[in-house]
Amino acid sequence: MLKKMMLENEYITVEVAYALPYKQLIININIEKNSNIKTAIDASNVLIMYPEIDLNINKVGVFGKICDLNTLLHHRDRVEIYRSLMVDPKVARVKRAETSQANNIQLDFNVYIKY
Repeated sequence: MLKKMMLENEYITVEVAYALPYKQLIININIEKNSNIKTAIDASNVLIMYPEIDLNINKVGVFGKICDLNTLLHHRDRVEIYRSLMVDPKVARVKRAETSQANNIQLDFNVYIKY
């Protein structure tokens, strides 16, 4: 029992998450204490499943905070691999507003009442 407790204390459990537009992948893994983000990503095999991920381009983080690949992880951390944005959010918002305005029907509120 003591040996089992010692082994459990040498490892931490973390999640590695990668989200696609219509699918979210979350992989739970056990890694050694004092492991970094790069080690967790490698252990998850997500780079094999999704070869389009390039850690030189894609940013990574822990719970929404961008981090370096060498950042040490803690028990129950969630490592997130971020995809590149296809469109600048500000540009997308302007386009949505323009489309919305173009689709609005202008109603004529002039009402003629005959007495």
